[in-house]
Amino acid sequence: MSEAVAVRPAPNVSADAILRASGVLWFIPAAIGQWVFAYYIAVQYGASAFAGNWASWNDIMVNGLIAGDLWGNVAMVAHIAVAFWITVAGTLQLMPFVRNNARAFHRWNGRFYILIAFVAAAAGIYMTWARDQLGGVVSAVGISIDGVLIMVFAAMAWRAAMARRFDVHQRWAMRLFLAVSAVWFMRVMYGFLILAAQGRPPGTTDEMNGPTDLFVGFGSYLIPLAVLELYFWAKRGGAAAKLATAGVVTFAAGATAVGVAGAVIVMWLPRITGG
Repeated sequence: MSEAVAVRPAPNVSADAILRASGVLWFIPAAIGQWVFAYYIAVQYGASAFAGNWASWNDIMVNGLIAGDLWGNVAMVAHIAVAFWITVAGTLQLMPFVRNNARAFHRWNGRFYILIAFVAAAAGIYMTWARDQLGGVVSAVGISIDGVLIMVFAAMAWRAAMARRFDVHQRWAMRLFLAVSAVWFMRVMYGFLILAAQGRPPGTTDEMNGPTDLFVGFGSYLIPLAVLELYFWAKRGGAAAKLATAGVVTFAAGATAVGVAGAVIVMWLPRITGG
């Protein structure tokens, strides 16, 4: 959805341009939000790790580093270690300027992104079932489905690239980006709900097993993927389909911007500033 807007003298040019523009409109707050999230990860986890203050991770996570759980701790560190890089790398992969003007970087960054996404998904699934998690079994199932989708999308994106079917590769890569971003989307959705409710959203619990919590857990990847599939479908459709989908994507852009603002204000900025 981050394709560059190009004006061409064609009968359907206005609808095509509006659809592409809506994708760019969504990508701008999404990229900003991802970079802020990456900075938050660097400050909260990276800085404390370099300082040797690993115990501070447990002030942020419910089940962080647990004494005696070697493989669980290894999986946790690996999961956090790649989170910063993969958050930034994913947005760079979707930028047409980078894709068209830094092709060697795009290829190698993409290869590492696919590989690390696959490994991080496997580590995430392991941690989900090896340790007690908030949300219970239903939440664990939702996380596992997202992990499986990440691994499938990564494999398909790699396969299409190796076959030099770059149009197919791009679609799978975009699906992979959204599935990988589920953790980010979850925070953005909570940020949106907190601002909308002017406080704690109804249907949420401390154990994160309320109906709203479960909706956010599954919706954090199913909703973005559904909008993306709608976008792919509209690209092949007529002007009416393109304009209607552009409206949906524009609404998603606005919701994303509000959610990013909420996540920054409520979740990330207070921890970054120590407030």
